[in-house]
Amino acid sequence: MSVSMRLSRGGSKKRPYYKIVVSNSRAPRDGKYLEQVGTYNPLLAKDDENRVRLVEDRVRYWLGVGAQPTDRVARMLDKAGVKERAATNNPQKGEPGKKAKERAEEKAEKLREAEEAAAAAAAEAAEAAAAPAEAPAEEAAGEEQAEA
Repeated sequence: MSVSMRLSRGGSKKRPYYKIVVSNSRAPRDGKYLEQVGTYNPLLAKDDENRVRLVEDRVRYWLGVGAQPTDRVARMLDKAGVKERAATNNPQKGEPGKKAKERAEEKAEKLREAEEAAAAAAAEAAEAAAAPAEAPAEEAAGEEQAEA
């Protein structure tokens, strides 16, 4: 029988309270357990000493006989100084998913097209403004030569 050390939820709706239990890994989350070795109250402040309470000698016993803590319980045990936990590294943590990347590429492409269209419209407007301005200047130069 493989034994795990995990959280068993109690409390009422939207007011969770957890027991840290040692149970058969195949048993239901809130089902029958071998022993309760602590409690966890997530509603208390993080620096409150009653947030996580452990019976350390029983925790050490169960770890000694092969109980495997879940990740969350392993974090609690590490913070309490009962069991060392190796830090995990996820280099892709902040990276968006495939669909989000596709949406970002499509948005960037539409933005580029809009910028190109705006630049082309600005260039046409500049040419249109420059062409009529040159024509009156040429006419005025022609008139000055006729008067002389």
